[in-house]
Amino acid sequence: DVNGSGKHNNWSIATGCGVHLLEPDDINKATGSSDAFPVIMSAIIAACDEHGDLARMAIASPGNDFRLGACEAPPAIFSTYLGDDMTFYLEHFKDGKGEAPYAPNKKLLDLGTSSVLPFEVPAEDRNRTSPFPYGGSRFEFRAVGSSQNVSMVNTVLNAITAEKFAYISDRIEAGEKAADVARDLLKKHWKVIFNGDNYCEEAQKELTDRGVWRIDSGVEAIQTLTSEKNVALFEKLGVMSGDECVARAAVLHDHYTGTVEMEGLVMIDMIQQHVIPSVKKAGEGPLDDLNKAVTTLKDALAAIHAAESSYEKAQLARVLRLETMIDIRAVCDAAEEVVPAEDWTLATYKELLFLDSHCDYSADYE
Repeated sequence: DVNGSGKHNNWSIATGCGVHLLEPDDINKATGSSDAFPVIMSAIIAACDEHGDLARMAIASPGNDFRLGACEAPPAIFSTYLGDDMTFYLEHFKDGKGEAPYAPNKKLLDLGTSSVLPFEVPAEDRNRTSPFPYGGSRFEFRAVGSSQNVSMVNTVLNAITAEKFAYISDRIEAGEKAADVARDLLKKHWKVIFNGDNYCEEAQKELTDRGVWRIDSGVEAIQTLTSEKNVALFEKLGVMSGDECVARAAVLHDHYTGTVEMEGLVMIDMIQQHVIPSVKKAGEGPLDDLNKAVTTLKDALAAIHAAESSYEKAQLARVLRLETMIDIRAVCDAAEEVVPAEDWTLATYKELLFLDSHCDYSADYE
């Protein structure tokens, strides 16, 4: 398989005076309290656990429905990685075992070249399979698609964190101690922390059994934007009204459907203009299956157009892209296997990936 394409969204927060809330020494010094940083982390951990569905919604796309859980992308299970040092620090705070400052270990990085001396780097942020790891003064959302606008991603991260800040503030103003509220949140939401291999099937089952948010379908993830819980969140914060949540979900579903429709139409063109003519010219290959495939694709696209709502259209589009088109691709691959190379008019993976070593160019420099 060829890897999909994505990007990492680095996210951090600071005060208007430039105090970094995710830098332990900075925020603890500014507040004069060693509890400040763990209180902030408890809010983010609680937000991840309660609103993992919104985080999945923010990265929903047809491409990510393929990519998540493989191709150097984290799975569609929204856990957070803190690393051994941060986990140890917060666990001791949670259990009241001490108030030692957070002191992450460091390791020596040797690049193996004499021009750059070995240097120390933090031992944090070592889990490449986690969707939302803490990397030292920031979190990194590692599941964003390469073509996606990160505005919804950061809107969600800011909103779910702000909601938990407000929740903690309300309890403090009601007379509770900040540290006690933080410990309560950490105990309740500790299950969302996972420092292991997120690709491991046993680990995925463990996280699912814990009740950590898992939404494999991007279409269903988008629909969670209209859930009662999430509408209440955005309305409470003044970010979006209920009608705006419904409208944005419809737009996201339409975008999902539109992307799949374009890919389906391209597949029809490729089969009709390239694969079928190549099979006919070669005199061998699954010609009948290819003709049936074109009919199947056209019928699926017609069904999408006939569906009444954006949600229903997107549901059909997902089946088309992740099931029907996968099966038809296998038919096309079977044709490529038997058609002579000189009769095959589409670029092969060998030509696409190793063009420089499989094509003869005579450069003319004047």
